Amino acid sequence: MTGVGKRSVTIRGHRTSYSVEQAFYDELRKFAAQRQCALAALVAEIDEQRPRDTNLSSALRLYVLDRLRERDAERRQPPETGT
Repeated sequence: MTGVGKRSVTIRGHRTSYSVEQAFYDELRKFAAQRQCALAALVAEIDEQRPRDTNLSSALRLYVLDRLRERDAERRQPPETGT
């Protein structure tokens, strides 16, 4: 497992940074690619929606966790039958 990496991003004209482990960063990049948007745009969206008492790094990790849980739940759904 890799350590925490610090990255910088510009959100609404303001330069800020966040720190996440490589695995979280990789998933964020995948989610951005799936949505066909820039990683910075996804980070800005997450930043805008996060509670003010939650720091950006935590919000990014929670976003990844939520999306992975959603994906897992979808995979566990029984297949629909065509009756």
